[in-house]
Amino acid sequence: MAWEVLQNALLPMKPTLRSLFVCVALTLASLGLSNAGAGLRAEPEPAAAGESALAEPSLEQRIADLEAYINNTERTPDVASKIPGPGPGHNAWQMISTALVIFMTLPGLALFYGGLVRKKNILSVMAQCMGIAGLVTILWWAVGYSLAFGEGGNAFIGGLGNAFFKGVSPDATGAGYHWISDTMWAMFQLSFAIITPALIVGAIAERMKFSAVLLFSALWMFAVYFPFAHMVWAVDGFMAGPLNPDATIKAIDFAGGTVVHMTSGWSALVLCIILGPRLGFGKEKMAPHSMVMCMIGTGMLWVGWYGFNAGSALGADGIAANAFATTTLAAATGGFAWAVAEWVTRGHPSVLGFCSGIVGGLVVVTPGAGFVTPSSAVIMGLIAGIVPYFAVAVLKAKLGYDDALDTFGVHGVGGTLGAILTGVFANEHVNGAVGALKDGLVVEQLKSVVVAVVWSVVATTVIALIVKFTIGLRPTAEVERQGLDINEHGEEGYVE
Repeated sequence: MAWEVLQNALLPMKPTLRSLFVCVALTLASLGLSNAGAGLRAEPEPAAAGESALAEPSLEQRIADLEAYINNTERTPDVASKIPGPGPGHNAWQMISTALVIFMTLPGLALFYGGLVRKKNILSVMAQCMGIAGLVTILWWAVGYSLAFGEGGNAFIGGLGNAFFKGVSPDATGAGYHWISDTMWAMFQLSFAIITPALIVGAIAERMKFSAVLLFSALWMFAVYFPFAHMVWAVDGFMAGPLNPDATIKAIDFAGGTVVHMTSGWSALVLCIILGPRLGFGKEKMAPHSMVMCMIGTGMLWVGWYGFNAGSALGADGIAANAFATTTLAAATGGFAWAVAEWVTRGHPSVLGFCSGIVGGLVVVTPGAGFVTPSSAVIMGLIAGIVPYFAVAVLKAKLGYDDALDTFGVHGVGGTLGAILTGVFANEHVNGAVGALKDGLVVEQLKSVVVAVVWSVVATTVIALIVKFTIGLRPTAEVERQGLDINEHGEEGYVE
């Protein structure tokens, strides 16, 4: 009836004006429905009789809570906060950071690695990155998050209390930090878990079966990644210096120098040695098929790395701003230094040199991004452009291992350098967490390096041998010569 009355009222109007009126009316109606729908959101039930409830905060306590939110510090204790859930600004930054880190793997790492292989194997690298992303996500949801951060474990591994994301609520806070959603903390850490085994792909590119990559990655997550995430970033972790007063090794790792880069880099070295070199290695030309693609991937990695490093501040605060600055300075300096070193020793600065140096700078500054000053980051970038360059250009040639895309040279060597340099340059004026740990920090960092190297090498050796003697590591020689794309995935990256 109401609709008929409205139609009759609209008929005398011009068609254009009538259409505009209808659009406005529908928009207002939709807004009304949206606001009405907001009433469907369940409100927390009041505490049952006899249950203890937090006291209503005074005005001073409410102001203190607001100041804590603005400064990204601990909430006002023992009162019912008027900001009971995630703080919108800090939580928004965590969402953006999580998306940026996932962007690092897909498409960043996939394009970076894809451009560096021969065109017959580009899809195999991309499939490995995507396959690992899916596999790790499922493992993380099922048990990985709980083993990394769940309570009820020990200094080396968490319990199973959060298996299948039990107790992980989007409206709760505190699992990761004071003002971010527990769900976003779990998702942010998932993005780290995805990229870490994907980095290993660079060392074994063009010669490892897809099934073997997946099996190795699954076992490696349980044997290496979940324990290291717990040891370094859990409140009761074995090497969690800022979080655990009783930590055996009081080391610091802001965004994953030990957890991500050292574990993947040293594991990559061991795996590529056990796997053996590509057919024709050292005899045939194996140049990158698309440096344009590699450069695009490098840019995506650089942009995504802001989520990796600045996101590890767990809020949009001053420490995040410092990490953003140090990340930028180290990346740019590393790229420039690597290219200059190449120019001096080889007579030309290559695009590959710029790309490798940028990633090297990002890797080296990662463990210290929120602990060191911008000036220290420049020094770290210079070292990142020189030492990993010689590891790639000289050490690899002398020892003869086939680290196809230089995962060990950049991430293994760079991650180790970064962990040690963080101990040298960490500054309590940048981050107060450094203060109580500063004395003897270099020694503690060296201890963490030894643990990471030994654990990664031993675990990877065992896992690689298990895979080798069960399903096998390599495809047949004929498949490898033809290319993994067409044989393992039934597709070609380029159809001529």
